[in-house]
Amino acid sequence: MARKTALVIGGLGVIGRNLINHLSTQDDWDIIAVSRRAPDEEMAKKAEFISCDLLDIKQAEQKLAGLADVTHMFCCALDGGIDATNTEQNRLLVANPVTVISSVAKNLERVVLQEGSKAYGRQLGPFKTPAFESDSRHMPPNFYYEQEDFLIEFQKGKNWTWAVLRPEAVCGFAVGNPMNLIMCFGVYAAISKELGMPLKYPGHLGGFDAINQVTDSGLLARMTVWSATSPNAGNEIFNITNGDGFRYVNVWPDWAKQFGMEVAMPQRIISSDVMTDKAPVWERIVEKHGLVPLPFEQTAGWPYFDFNMDTSWDVLMSDAKRIDRGFTEMVDTEAMFLRLFAEFRERKVLP
Repeated sequence: MARKTALVIGGLGVIGRNLINHLSTQDDWDIIAVSRRAPDEEMAKKAEFISCDLLDIKQAEQKLAGLADVTHMFCCALDGGIDATNTEQNRLLVANPVTVISSVAKNLERVVLQEGSKAYGRQLGPFKTPAFESDSRHMPPNFYYEQEDFLIEFQKGKNWTWAVLRPEAVCGFAVGNPMNLIMCFGVYAAISKELGMPLKYPGHLGGFDAINQVTDSGLLARMTVWSATSPNAGNEIFNITNGDGFRYVNVWPDWAKQFGMEVAMPQRIISSDVMTDKAPVWERIVEKHGLVPLPFEQTAGWPYFDFNMDTSWDVLMSDAKRIDRGFTEMVDTEAMFLRLFAEFRERKVLP
């Protein structure tokens, strides 16, 4: 089997980290990753890391020009969090490295771009559900559109192809990345418990009952490799969720049980307002339970938590296309949540 070389842009985020974890278990992949942060010891053993500001084309050319052996490129980086209107910087996070690698890696086969449900306007309000890849766009701006349009246009006449994936609220193990629903909830629950409070759903009451979906990071990693190598995925867009749905009202008691807490009626708060002064509480929790000394500002992205908790409309995307094209794997979402909470606690990141 011919060896392949992966270039993972955004190697320490939830998506990139778990993609590298999966690729490292495969015998026929060499892995190079780009990240603005230095890798921890675990990740440094699995990939060669390059520190680079990809928004600077000169630096991208300097740092990436020697990567002639890259065969597959994975764009997993994000600038600006949940703000879909941050178009130019996010376009450059794709355009700059793709431009450089396309010119130097003569055996490049496919570029995989990670998007999300904001492509359907889920951040704006109710949208058509289930959402299909062929659905119309919403009124821009939306940085996914800028990235996607660049990739499709730039690829014309090239020997390589592209694939675009649209996961929803990716859940997996990663530290130092605040856009992680598992960490957001875990830190919120831990602080609530430390303050002697029961577990209250903190978002819009409609969000407590709405249908939601998420994407397990391991599932996404396997789908990403499939989309990079399958002939059925070239120049195609795919939704990728766990394949089921859930309502917070149904899982909340199980989540509370995981943290040894009682459940109380929902009470809406703006986490990005009321949680920012809780660093002393978090530091007390870390010391009490002997946790990894993760700085409070790196634990949870409260605007991201608000974004998810306050979505009072259904979020539902169809997985029919990817199943029809050959990637049929699904994950039980409720079991996934409990498994990930346990992993974060076993690794002493959450109490």
